[in-house]
Amino acid sequence: MSVYLDNNATTRVARESRDAMLECMEDYGNPSSMHALGQSAKKRLMDARMQVASFLAASPQEVVFTGSGTEGNHMAIQGSCTLNPGKRHIVTSRVEHPSTLALFGHLEKRGYQVTMLDVDEEGRLDPDDLEKAVTNETALVSLMWANNETGVIFPIEEAVKIAKSKGCLFHTDAVQSAGKLKIDLSRVPIDFLVFSGHKMHAPKGVGALFVRKGIRLPSLFYGSQERGRRGGTENLPGIAALGMACRLFMEDDCCERVGMLREKLEAGILESIPFARINGGGAERVPNTSSIRFDEMESEAILDRLDKAGIYASSGAACAAGGNEPSHVLVAMGLGKAAEASIRFSLSRYTTEEEIAQLLGILPGIVEQMTGRMQ
Repeated sequence: MSVYLDNNATTRVARESRDAMLECMEDYGNPSSMHALGQSAKKRLMDARMQVASFLAASPQEVVFTGSGTEGNHMAIQGSCTLNPGKRHIVTSRVEHPSTLALFGHLEKRGYQVTMLDVDEEGRLDPDDLEKAVTNETALVSLMWANNETGVIFPIEEAVKIAKSKGCLFHTDAVQSAGKLKIDLSRVPIDFLVFSGHKMHAPKGVGALFVRKGIRLPSLFYGSQERGRRGGTENLPGIAALGMACRLFMEDDCCERVGMLREKLEAGILESIPFARINGGGAERVPNTSSIRFDEMESEAILDRLDKAGIYASSGAACAAGGNEPSHVLVAMGLGKAAEASIRFSLSRYTTEEEIAQLLGILPGIVEQMTGRMQ
């Protein structure tokens, strides 16, 4: 039996989401057409928008459908710069997703000052550091809600208060927290929030951007769709699947069960491999993510053996696919050489106790074979 524990990379498409996609392929009208087939498609679009809005505790008019998390993040960040042309300062963290950090690097070349906040050895961000960094020249504070490698949760509610007290916009990359934490945007005054379908059992190629009512975000593509903010015929099958994925989470919040499986995984590894350590284990984390380092062993070698045994996880050693550099997240946490000895196990609503037991039955033997020691 194969065991998939790389859900922070992508998730399997839920059966309900797949069915929603197939229905849209049969009901194939263009939502912008005025005839009956087009209006039927428009209703599916409106229903999905309502599902996403309910998932976020937002209004449907605040939801913009996108092609990915990266697109949504770039749309929000670059739009914020356009909305505040007189302000040339952005505050973010050193552990953001590589695609977002790449954009900040581009903006620096265009004359923006980007302040990157440090994290501590557990991957936590200190709100006092944010308070000191934000100035009257700050256009945007951009912080991920939960880290994709360690699962460590940032103090977003406190961070939003700080940003608002200084009069700047706030954006959060919620790609790794949507479907893992309850999000209530009626209570937390975030301006922009982004999440991606394929991280929560919808297909690749669809995501959503929340834009707070009253903010006139510049268009990404010109056209009438998405209230003029993202022109182009909507990816209705993907959008319907995303709406269904949001509905599944609202009907069955599986976070507690997934968290219990994560605890079983970690306890089993620490018991059988005494020198293993949990990255960010002392911080609050999303319930599905466990980043574990194995002294100074090469994580890629462990992963290769797990792969051959039908167990699929990922390395914390590469900051981007195909990269050879140590993880920028783990380096920022001060792990040094251990940054290349870490493996990320990420669970989903479909992970079972039997799968965790299978991992725990195989991993200790692999480590013992590679090191000749278990203490």
